[in-house]
Amino acid sequence: MIPVPANTRIWQAAGVTDMRRGFTTLAAQAETVLKQDPFAGHMFVFRGRRGDLIKIIWWDGQGACLFSKRLERGRFVWPSAKEGKIALTPAQLAMLLEGIDWRLPRRSWRPLKAG
Repeated sequence: MIPVPANTRIWQAAGVTDMRRGFTTLAAQAETVLKQDPFAGHMFVFRGRRGDLIKIIWWDGQGACLFSKRLERGRFVWPSAKEGKIALTPAQLAMLLEGIDWRLPRRSWRPLKAG
C-alpha cells in the first residue's frame, strides 16, 4: 500500500491515458486537463486503454514518485466519463488498487439483531 498522508487529495482522471507517459507528461496532463498543481502533494491516478494498468504520480515534497500496477486478471473499475476528474478517499484508492469496485462497496456481513 502506498503511504498516503492525511492531507493528501487523490484525483482519478476520467477516460484513458497513454501508458507510455512518464512523470513529466502525466504531470503536464494533471496541470492542463485536470486543472490541478502536480507539485502540490496530491496523487493523480491514470488508467490505460485496456484497463489492466494504472499509473499514479505523486510529488512527496522531496521528489517525484511514479507508481504503476498491472492486474493479471480483470480490469480496474473506472468511471464511464470521458474527461474530468473524481476525488477519491484513501480507502477508495486502496479498493481500486485491489481491483474492488470502489463505487458500490458492500459489507461482507450484517448484524442479525441489535443488543
